[in-house]
Amino acid sequence: MTVGILFGSFAVLLLLSVPIGIALGIATLLTIIAADTVPISFLMTELVTSLDSFPIMAVPFFILAGEIMGKGGISERLFNFANSLVGSKTGGFAIATIITCMFFAAISGSGPATVAAIGSIMIPAMVRQGYDKAFATATVAAAGSIGVIIPPSIPMVIYGVTGGASVGNMFIAGIIPGVLVSVSLMVWAYLYSRKMGYKGTLEKITLKHIGQTFWHAKWAMVIPVIILGGIYGGKFTPTEAAVIAVFYGLFVGLVLHRELRFRDLPKVIADSSLTTATVLIIVGTANAFGKFLTVEQIPNQIANWMLGLTENHIILILLITALLLLVGCFMDTIAAIIILTPILLPIANSIGYDPVHFGIIMVVALAIGFITPPLGVNLFVSSGISGLSIEKISKAVIPFFFAMVFALIMIVFIPDLSTWLISLGE
Repeated sequence: MTVGILFGSFAVLLLLSVPIGIALGIATLLTIIAADTVPISFLMTELVTSLDSFPIMAVPFFILAGEIMGKGGISERLFNFANSLVGSKTGGFAIATIITCMFFAAISGSGPATVAAIGSIMIPAMVRQGYDKAFATATVAAAGSIGVIIPPSIPMVIYGVTGGASVGNMFIAGIIPGVLVSVSLMVWAYLYSRKMGYKGTLEKITLKHIGQTFWHAKWAMVIPVIILGGIYGGKFTPTEAAVIAVFYGLFVGLVLHRELRFRDLPKVIADSSLTTATVLIIVGTANAFGKFLTVEQIPNQIANWMLGLTENHIILILLITALLLLVGCFMDTIAAIIILTPILLPIANSIGYDPVHFGIIMVVALAIGFITPPLGVNLFVSSGISGLSIEKISKAVIPFFFAMVFALIMIVFIPDLSTWLISLGE
């Protein structure tokens, strides 16, 4: 009965379009009242204590850093550099867009933020270059998902806190999978562009032009080196890295690029505060939801049930992966990580999966949810930029979806893609 009330009320609230953070809180409260196994104060206590965490402090700072750098002239410089590398090739603009999203992902840590920052520049540019608007919009929506796979990544911070894994190791482990997902998207972009006859620019690739665009984008290119190098070199923690990213972004935007003005800062801070508040409400209510599941021993029951279905480890990990893809269609990535990690991580451990490797699987699988309806946050953001309907974008994004699933399967069955870089530092 407890499980039915908890998940049933949550499903009904989602169908009524109640925001997911509020839906999680209401569903937990209703179940607490009905079950009468914990006091009502349990919900309020969890809302506070779940946010009382040093690693969680990285979340608002990475959000603020992404907002600052998105307004500081970084996006266009990154694209110019990417375009100098591949712009003259078939589908060069599409491939350059994906590469730009890779670079920006190493700054923002957010999928929708990547779509917003890159899409506003690249969707109109691709259309002017002759690409059809649906493909251009789908390219940005899909590539924006890389924002949470390539570090720094807000979902990786949440998984590290929830699953007890090192956030620094999660960041390092996400590099190769992020590149793999990006290359998979580029392959489809190239094949579609060749089929449709989307030629590159007439400009030849020259080392001089590459050097010039790299020089203009150099301050943006340094950011991932500072963040990952500092974390992996033991100079600072992920939370401290997020603070450094904020001040570095301010310095670049205000002093070096001079495209960010002091008068822009109130809006930047307001936008990042709104995003942060939304994320932290989800974190707090999802933690209360998950802790109540644990109190009722529901994760153990689900784990035992799944382990009882089959003894075949391959089938079991495929079932878990399919579950994550399905959940990603309906639930916010952060909420899904907080709720599902206590349920699925013990199962993954029991069949020999390293916690960091499994964390990457979770993040990548749930990142695909950014482009799958009905949630599909990236679809809505890109739709707002291009003006196309969700239906048209969803149809155009299907091949990108399969490209990402192909990359996910490789990540699931080749652990070294996630753990090799970590092993180099041991």
